[in-house]
Amino acid sequence: MDTSFTKQETYIQEFNSKDYLETYYSSENGAMKGEWLDFALRKLHETFTPGGVEGDTLIDIGAGPTIYHLLSACEVFKNIITSDFLAQNQAEMQKWLKKDPDAFDWSPVAKFVCELEGDSENWKKREDKLRRTVKQVLKCDALKSNPFEPEVLPPADCVLSCLCLEAPCKDAESYRNSLKNFHDLIKPGGHLIIISVLNASFYYVGQKWFSSMITTKEDLELDFKGAGYEIEKLEVVPREDLSALNITNYDSYYFVHARKPHNL
Repeated sequence: MDTSFTKQETYIQEFNSKDYLETYYSSENGAMKGEWLDFALRKLHETFTPGGVEGDTLIDIGAGPTIYHLLSACEVFKNIITSDFLAQNQAEMQKWLKKDPDAFDWSPVAKFVCELEGDSENWKKREDKLRRTVKQVLKCDALKSNPFEPEVLPPADCVLSCLCLEAPCKDAESYRNSLKNFHDLIKPGGHLIIISVLNASFYYVGQKWFSSMITTKEDLELDFKGAGYEIEKLEVVPREDLSALNITNYDSYYFVHARKPHNL
């Protein structure tokens, strides 16, 4: 096993979007299908509600080839800009947005999100609403001072990132710098939502090994505060299902809701 930090060029050449979706979200045995999706979707449901985190525009950074984390947000934001570093992931998202027959089937997840809201019958309408709300699928690089260089995006009400930063960031310093890179993307007083996993050193996509930055709860607190954010909520939940430790070895999930100070 290669235990070195995975470089961006390796992702460009070797990351297979379909293998990722099959490995982690397939209806049969996806490694993130149970606990992770339940945790993430419930936290997003709690967060993106009328009177909660809402507004005109949400910027999603590092979506991979997925859309599940946006199903609640499209109810309270008029515009969503989603993004990923890899062209193959952007293409996979576009397939779903355009209802390509080859697109991944997210309907079970859409049904669950609508069930959380007490309206499980309208999952098709929710999928269509998300398709209308996503206005752009862009390339991003969380390591750049402007992640969308050369494009300059107007500051948004909220920046969201799900299962992203532990891949490009090799240590706490680079993680903190990425959080700082988001400053100009967020309006003063706006929101930053990060959901991911703790203490993972690797994950597999199909048969391909990729590195992950090990992160602790204490690191998160220091990084968000060090990057100039005010932490509204930080929640960590231990992983209970250990059946897929050979695929990815995280030990818990985390949710952070932070705010950009008005004077930043």
